[in-house]
Amino acid sequence: MMDIPIGCDGLLCNPYFTAGVSMPVAKGAIVGFSDMTTKMHIYRSIIEGINFALFEGKRTMEKRGRKNIKSIYVAGGGSKSPQICQITADMFGLPVYRIQTNEAGALGSAIVAFTSKKIFKDINEAIESMVHIKHVFMPDMDKHRKYLKIFETQFIKIFGKLLPLYKKSI
Repeated sequence: MMDIPIGCDGLLCNPYFTAGVSMPVAKGAIVGFSDMTTKMHIYRSIIEGINFALFEGKRTMEKRGRKNIKSIYVAGGGSKSPQICQITADMFGLPVYRIQTNEAGALGSAIVAFTSKKIFKDINEAIESMVHIKHVFMPDMDKHRKYLKIFETQFIKIFGKLLPLYKKSI
């Protein structure tokens, strides 16, 4: 997967596979196929597309919360892959911390439970005691700049361009 260049030789995934309240007609799409496209291009474009959507969400959270996010913690399926973690660090331009477990939901529940039982004085103490960083992935800022350019010139425009087609399929 790491042999495929940033932007997957023009293959771009719009990862909105499930419609939601804010985008009730959302559909997923992959655009930019060529005779050079391989299954690794498709796989990486899906990873990049999901991360672009998460990056868009991060920007929204920062704007609404008026606070910059300075790092990312990952757990679960995709975090098992060092390549996906590195792509994530590069795309976000932030350090990515992979924690000790893939079961983040269970860990979060345990943190809340132990805090409510006063085993820890507060959530922060519980997190400090129970969340352990297993690996750190530092961003390559040259790659980050390339991702930003793709995000701003291509990714954020795809959904709007495809929206009329999505509306007609209802």
